[in-house]
This record gives sequence, C-alpha cells and structure tokens, in this order.
Amino acid sequence: MRKLTYYIAATLDGFIAGPDGQFDFFPIDPDLAAAMNAEQPETVPTRFRSLAGLADAENRRFDTVLMGRGTYEPEYKKGITSPYAHLRQYVFAHTDTAWDPQVEVVDGDPVAFVRRLKQQPGKDIWLCGGGRLAGQLSIEIDELTIKRYPLVIGAGIPLFAGPFTPTGFALAETRTFASGATVTTYTRT
Repeated sequence: MRKLTYYIAATLDGFIAGPDGQFDFFPIDPDLAAAMNAEQPETVPTRFRSLAGLADAENRRFDTVLMGRGTYEPEYKKGITSPYAHLRQYVFAHTDTAWDPQVEVVDGDPVAFVRRLKQQPGKDIWLCGGGRLAGQLSIEIDELTIKRYPLVIGAGIPLFAGPFTPTGFALAETRTFASGATVTTYTRT
C-alpha cells in the first residue's frame, strides 16, 4: 500500500509559512538542497528542475502531490498553473474555479480521498502543504519529514492546523547540516 508523506520546511517555532503565506525567508542551504534533490528529485517544482540539474530525473519516491488551496493558489496567480507537472497533482479546495487541466480539484473529504489513493497502484503520495490540509489528514500521514531551519518567525501558518487529534510518531532519522538546518523523519507508531 502507498504511504502518505508530509515533507515540508518549517521554522523552529513550527511554522511552514509567514502570516501571508510567504516562504521566501527560508534560507537556501546548498548542502541540504543537494541531499534532498538527490533523494527526492520529484519534490523540486517543474520550473526549477533544469536549474537544479534534474530535468531528466525520474520520480524516485512520489508520483502524486497533494496541496491545499493556500499552497497552490499563490503560484497560480503568478502564472504557474501546474507547479509539479511531472506528478499527478491534486488541490483540495471548495471551488468551481477551473485551474490547469493537469491539476485536479478535490472538493470533498480529504481523508476519504487519501484512503482511496493509498489503495491504488503507484508510488508514494507527497503532501506538500498546507497546515490546514495536514491537520485534516494527520490520521492518514504515515511519514513526516521536516526540514527544520534555525529561524523563529513568531507567527504564520503552523505545521498542523486542525482539531486536537494526538497522533504518535517514532523518530526514524535526523540529519544535521552545516547551516544548522536539520532533516528529521518520523514514522507513524
């Protein structure tokens, strides 16, 4: 069965974006980027794959990406209508907006949708954001990989925003980079 992995960047105080959805304050750590690009090249947006030397890279772990509307829409407004064209893309939103034909809008129960996806053949599923969608899907997340940067921002979009649902995870691995950033992977207990 396919796994759902929440792979995301976060600050020390647990935010994945600023109050207005901004994330450009996260530093670019060349060592961390090189390691993650080698392991999960499919998590690099399509428009940056050539720049990162990944134009012909195969999808290693994921063939599907899930996004909340708050993750997808800012890029859409910039003209980037299919941010991960090399993956099956789903956006969870209550809308009748017609976005890019390569992006399927899901207007329904995210948990039921993910359970159906997990039953289908294919590679694992990547939840790339946002915090509200992660909060709704917390009971379906099989793996949590957090790129934690040594920053405190004080306010913003939390890693998880949702109902109180304690969900246990076990530490699988932690790597530290020269910049002080860490990548920590947890698996559901």
